[in-house]
Amino acid sequence: MRSSTSLFRRKTIAAILQNPPADHEGASAGGLARHLTVRDLTALGIAAIIGAGIFSTIGKASLDGGPAVSLLFVFTAVACAFSALCYAQFAATIPVSGSAYTYAYASFGELAAWIIGWALIMEYAVGNIVVAISWSDYFTGLLDGIGLHLPLWLTMGTQTGHAGYAAVTALTEQGKPLADALAAVSPAQLDGYKAWTQAPALFGGLHMVMDLPAFVITVLITALVYVGIKESKNASNLLVLLKLIVVFIVIAVGAFYVQPANWTPFAPNGVSGVLKGVSAVFFAYIGFDAISTTAEECKNPQRDLPKAMMYALIICTVLYVVITLVLTGMVSYKELGVGDPLSFVFAKVGLPRLSGLVAVSAVFAMASVLLVFQLGQPRIWLTMSRDGLLPSIFSRIHPRFHTPSFSTIVTGFFVAVPALVLNMDLVVDLTSIGTLFAFALVCGGILIIDPYGRSEARFKVPYINGQWLVPLILAVGAWLVVRYNAASNHEFMLDVSGAHGWLQTDAVSGKVTGGFAHQIPTLVFFLFCIALSILSFRKKLSLLPTLGLLINLYLMTELGISNWTLFFVWLLIGLAVYFGYGYKHSKLGQAGAPPVAA
Repeated sequence: MRSSTSLFRRKTIAAILQNPPADHEGASAGGLARHLTVRDLTALGIAAIIGAGIFSTIGKASLDGGPAVSLLFVFTAVACAFSALCYAQFAATIPVSGSAYTYAYASFGELAAWIIGWALIMEYAVGNIVVAISWSDYFTGLLDGIGLHLPLWLTMGTQTGHAGYAAVTALTEQGKPLADALAAVSPAQLDGYKAWTQAPALFGGLHMVMDLPAFVITVLITALVYVGIKESKNASNLLVLLKLIVVFIVIAVGAFYVQPANWTPFAPNGVSGVLKGVSAVFFAYIGFDAISTTAEECKNPQRDLPKAMMYALIICTVLYVVITLVLTGMVSYKELGVGDPLSFVFAKVGLPRLSGLVAVSAVFAMASVLLVFQLGQPRIWLTMSRDGLLPSIFSRIHPRFHTPSFSTIVTGFFVAVPALVLNMDLVVDLTSIGTLFAFALVCGGILIIDPYGRSEARFKVPYINGQWLVPLILAVGAWLVVRYNAASNHEFMLDVSGAHGWLQTDAVSGKVTGGFAHQIPTLVFFLFCIALSILSFRKKLSLLPTLGLLINLYLMTELGISNWTLFFVWLLIGLAVYFGYGYKHSKLGQAGAPPVAA
């Protein structure tokens, strides 16, 4: 009979490396084909990071934070850099598919591995729904620009169409004439209403409103990923080259239209305004960990994976910072709350042709993001299936294409079908919290398997004694918060004291804005800081993984209680699946492995 500690049984690194040999070149028997070099891996990282963030969400982040949002990109990149160092050491130590799932299995144990694998499903699959919908918006806009108009009911999700119809109906039920109601709603709600009323009716009042372009691009990308890693990397390299050319053109031309007066005030809404964009900005960075899922398809994973992660992170951060400064310098940050900020600013300064070029490049850029995410998810399922936590069909390798065939098809289904009906407001924050959770566990994993930098891996996180530095950094951080964040501190104290009740919501948007429950993640974070400070002092933990863990946890507190609630619901569903299937079929458990590995 298994003991309760079997939930935390760990796989030895030696056992993980048995399938397949770490440095084997070419395809192992019945395994994945090794074609990727450091250049290909770096291109995959850039493909994933330079996408929806630079062509879409950067606008809303700039509206909230002003020109200072460029500093948020730097801050987020630093947070990712700590995580990337830890990812790089794990990739050099355990160069197999599975990313953070595999790393957690070797450090925290099976239950934590399952939880992180389940969170990664949310990161990749749900994140790709956002990218597919965003791609559809750019694509339909591009078609409109050349005179080809798809019916409205084929260009948006069912949820969006019904929301627009409901908004107009609510106004007419209040006694407003239809013409006045149509004039009162937002342009997006108006389009939703038109789509709903123009669409063919099905049954039960349901109308056939669907985002057909989002569905089609997902199917096409899934087919490409299914055919092979070599074909996928060639497509990725080409798409990356095209969009980097466009980004450099945007920077070079836009620099001549920058007006330094637009950079004043630099942070119009203060620190809180800058941090409002943390979800959108971090969403731009979640792709760099996708590189690690392709470890079994790298020619030399221990050498190339760490290099590619760092190269991609540095290149993309520089581009994001420069692009943000150019955008906020060309027009006032107050005008950037649009879905296509790069196209908008060039149209604004009288360069419609360049605006059109940006729109075209955005279509390719987002397609490349979709490609990388569709590569990553099946390889995580493949690894979980090898361990017995998912049915064996998920680890089936196509005999000709050497790709995880069934997992790829399932991934395509779980992205394409929701993209038909959903809008993307709900899932951006949800994707970010899942990714931050994965990053935090990877940083914590290094503190478990190599807390003092004594690993023999080809790459390892440099060891810096955090005995005094961690408490000192936390103390300085606390002083800065108290000294320079008075307004937010006042609101925090009102929330914690109960002055705003359990939850405070905005009357217009319905979003949670305060209350005691809203501050629960922050209170837990404070307690965690104290505990980790004491532990670092006593155990002399490595500074860099510790800082990575703290920064990722802090960023998670900025996402609010609503996203935490949805995240916990997702995890509860995952635990039900694990105890219903994975726990019973775990190969490690069936082998009677000891709970702790050397």
